Amino acid sequence: MTIFRVVAAELSITRAAARLGRVPSNVTTRIQQLEAELGAPLFIRTGKRLSLSPAGQLYIAYADRMLALADEAARVVSGAQRGDTLRIGSMEATAASRLPPILRHFGTANPETRVEVVTAPSRQLLQKIQAEQLDCAFLALPSSDEEGATALAAMGLTALPTWNEELLLLTPPRDCAARTPEQIGTRALSAFGVGCAYRAIAEHTLSIPTSSEWRVQETNSYHAMLANVAAGAAVALVPRSVTALGALATGLGAISVGMRKTWLVRRDGDAAPASIRFHDAVLANTQA
Repeated sequence: MTIFRVVAAELSITRAAARLGRVPSNVTTRIQQLEAELGAPLFIRTGKRLSLSPAGQLYIAYADRMLALADEAARVVSGAQRGDTLRIGSMEATAASRLPPILRHFGTANPETRVEVVTAPSRQLLQKIQAEQLDCAFLALPSSDEEGATALAAMGLTALPTWNEELLLLTPPRDCAARTPEQIGTRALSAFGVGCAYRAIAEHTLSIPTSSEWRVQETNSYHAMLANVAAGAAVALVPRSVTALGALATGLGAISVGMRKTWLVRRDGDAAPASIRFHDAVLANTQA
C-alpha cells in the first residue's frame, strides 16, 4: 500500500523506486500483486506513462486513511509520548493571528513532537480530517454556531470552541460612510476560494447569490484582499484579529457583521497521544 501511494504520487515506476530505495522491477511486481489481490487495475499504462485508473483514484483515499490509522494505532498502543507527529490544519486568519503563541507553548512542552501546519479553507480542512490526512484543524462554519456544532457531531467529529472572532466587512474609501451592507456601492467581493466559511458568510450578508450585480474576485491572501479594498476594487470580510496585526490601511470603512466561533475539530475517539496533548494545550490557553 505504501509502494502504491508513492507510485501514485510520482506516476513513474523509476522515480518511485528511487524514493523507496528499491529496484524498479520490484516496485512493478508489488503493484501487480496488489492489483491482482484487488481484482482491478490501479493504473492506466500508456507506453512508459502512468495515470491513476478510476479504481486507483478510489483506492488512494482508502490507502491514505488506512496507513494513517495504522500509524495512529502504533503510537497509541506503544503509548508514544515523544518523537511523534501532529498534523494541524488552519484557516489563514487563525494561522496568522492566533496560532503562534499556542504553537510556541506546545513546542516548548513537547520538543520531540514534530508539528506540521497546513492552511486551507474550512470545507477542505473538514474533508482532510475525515480522510485522516489531518489530526485536527481550526476552522469556522458558514451556519450559525449552534447549527455548526450539531452538524460536526453528526459527522463523527469533536469540536472545541476556541475563539470568538468579530467579522468586519471592510469597504473602500468611497464607501467608508456606509453603516450597513445595503449602503455599500462597490459591487465586488475579494475573498478566498469556494469552501471558505467567511466567504460564504460574506456572500450571504451581501445577498450575492440572488444578485446579478456582484462579482467575486478570488485571492489567496489577506494582504491581497486589503490591497483590493484600498484600491477601491472590492470589499472584503476580515476577522478583526487580522486587522489588529497592523495590516489595515487607513481610510477604509468597517462594518461589523457579528461574531463567529473558531472551532478546533478532531475525529471523535481520536486517541493519538500528540493530538490529545495539543487539544489539552489549546483548552488551557483559549477562551470562547
